[in-house]
Amino acid sequence: MARLTKKQKDANSKIDKNKLYSLEEASALVKEITNVKFDASIDLAVRLGVDPRKANQMVRGVVTLPHGTGKDVKVLALVTPDKEAEAKEAGADFVGLDEYLDKIKGGWTDVDVIITMPSVMGKLGPLGRVLGPRGLMPNPKTGTVTMDVAKAVSEVKAGKIDFKVDKTGIVHAAIGKASFSADKIAGNAKELLDTLVKMKPAAAKGVYMKSIYLSSTMSPSVQLDPKAVS
Repeated sequence: MARLTKKQKDANSKIDKNKLYSLEEASALVKEITNVKFDASIDLAVRLGVDPRKANQMVRGVVTLPHGTGKDVKVLALVTPDKEAEAKEAGADFVGLDEYLDKIKGGWTDVDVIITMPSVMGKLGPLGRVLGPRGLMPNPKTGTVTMDVAKAVSEVKAGKIDFKVDKTGIVHAAIGKASFSADKIAGNAKELLDTLVKMKPAAAKGVYMKSIYLSSTMSPSVQLDPKAVS
């Protein structure tokens, strides 16, 4: 068993494992126990009372975080020539079509989000093996396949993220950075939690939000009170 460092012991000592924290308390505490030398990500993990194997209990959607993600999101807009100008004006980092399709075929995936148009999706199909495992395949459900390319690019740049419950019933999402104020961390977390509450499947029975944990990169997790947000 790995031995805890002095910083890890100090962080653990500040968490009451028997307490369910409010969102405001947890946000402040996670900042306090984050001791890495880089700007750590703040992560939210929510265990839902759903069976993701059943289509009518799948929870998947998008949310725009009010305070952004704190990350410089690199966006590739795969669009026809008539849409290139609006994609560039909206802030897309890479804009084009065939030349980028060829780069992706060669293994290039140095972007965070790909936005495209319905008419281009046919060309992306063969690249599913490259894009799928990296979570880069555009999808109409997440707003990354659209004719309104400028709006899609602007939203992603402003802090729009997509989320999906995994096979164990947990939604994981990065909601900010440790450099954010506790109020901004709490605000972003609340936006995601409120969205999840609104998306509760009608087929989900019993307790919907089973547990909620907030943590930063390499920090212990802080458990929130699900009743306070559900």
